[in-house]
Amino acid sequence: MLPLRAFSTASRNVLRIGLIPADGIGREVIPAARQAIEALGSAIPKTEFLDLDAGFEYFQKHGKALPEATLQKLKEECDCAMFGSVSSPSTKVAGYSSPIVALRKAMNLYANIRPVVSTSTKPEVDLVVVRENTECLYVKQETLEKTADGKQVAKATRVITEHASKKIAQMAFKIAEARPRKHLTIIHKSNVLSITDGLFRESVREVAKDWPGVTVAEQLVDSAVYKLFREPGVFDVMVAPNLYGDILSDAAAALVGSLGVVPSINAGDHFVIGEPVHGSAPDIAGQNKANPIASIRSAAMMLRHLGYDDAALRIEKAVDTVLVEGRLVTPDLGGKATTQQVTDAVLKLI
Repeated sequence: MLPLRAFSTASRNVLRIGLIPADGIGREVIPAARQAIEALGSAIPKTEFLDLDAGFEYFQKHGKALPEATLQKLKEECDCAMFGSVSSPSTKVAGYSSPIVALRKAMNLYANIRPVVSTSTKPEVDLVVVRENTECLYVKQETLEKTADGKQVAKATRVITEHASKKIAQMAFKIAEARPRKHLTIIHKSNVLSITDGLFRESVREVAKDWPGVTVAEQLVDSAVYKLFREPGVFDVMVAPNLYGDILSDAAAALVGSLGVVPSINAGDHFVIGEPVHGSAPDIAGQNKANPIASIRSAAMMLRHLGYDDAALRIEKAVDTVLVEGRLVTPDLGGKATTQQVTDAVLKLI
């Protein structure tokens, strides 16, 4: 349970939610999240859903991955949003950049919160990765140059600021302080990147002075991955720069069975977007095999951030029951159930 909210919409008569399925299985799991929200009935205000465009497939048709109309509607008409998944290519495509990265920057969603919790799997895992969401290498300042002898040289700028590091630290300490263990681990590599990671580490340490009830540890990112698989119980809340947080949370998903069960929210001071951690999975897209759990859990996180704690808990309990029973699970968890069968099982319990 994560008391993350920096704002609340709990007094609204209508809750307007933007839906951005984007690519691949996003078009299957976002409808599942919508159904879970609708199943809550009077536990939340009347909901209105706005279907919005973004993604690589949209880019291929229209030349832009994140249309201005989507941003405008998010800013002017929506209280929150759900994002599905994006098929960002691994090779350079002229004019294309990830729409979810652009969304995070445009909406100032500086915190990516990724809880990783085991239910029916061993070992027991209960941790939260708090990932800075706006800078590091994800500023995407890259160049490709040639040396005098014609060899190519690629360069990427990494940006770490005191301001962003302290903002994500405040969010991480707020989460840690509300959890039973009240423990936070700073993830860095300042033994090598003494200036950039050094600034991140020092900024978090400075914020720690305002949270005397939270114990603080440090871990180099490479050894953190090792320890994550050997002793996951060591970690409670992990706060990390953008790239490290991305890698660590995906790695942690392996401990709980699948990326298909790990949710997240992109949170700022005035907006929140729920987003399952998994990718677009083009190999199973359109086959009714995608796991809807991460998307449904992300919807619950989004609602909790907005102040609807009871509604979020109803969704979370329903999901946990389905996972613990283990009768209806999708192929990524070793089962044969379809996306809709798992969704229906959760809806029945909600």
